[in-house]
Amino acid sequence: MARHIVFTPKAAKPPPTYSQAVKAAGLVFVSGTSPADAVTGAFVGGTIQEQTRQCLTNVRAILEEAGSSMDKAVSFTVVLADEDDFAGMNEEWLRWFPSNPPARQGAKLPVRVPGLKVSIAAVAEA
Repeated sequence: MARHIVFTPKAAKPPPTYSQAVKAAGLVFVSGTSPADAVTGAFVGGTIQEQTRQCLTNVRAILEEAGSSMDKAVSFTVVLADEDDFAGMNEEWLRWFPSNPPARQGAKLPVRVPGLKVSIAAVAEA
């Protein structure tokens, strides 16, 4: 099975230990993205809604670089630092997926990162 590492400067640069995404088997697997700005690398926004929006903006840029799109997304994993932020995250989520949303699962961040409220990973058709 051939696999292709996906990178775009239009999304936050990942740590050196993982790729933004891998394209294989007709799918695009997007690593957990942070709400970091692609240019500055700093986390964007102080609210969960703003951070969710930036995470999804980064996911969209990565999927587009891979030749895919948010419309082709089949599954997301949303990881929250604070479970109490679910309602605010979901508020922004509904702006992106008002109908026929992709599958979604949630988890809690295993470690605290100052300022980080959410991380989002995705799987989409290539």
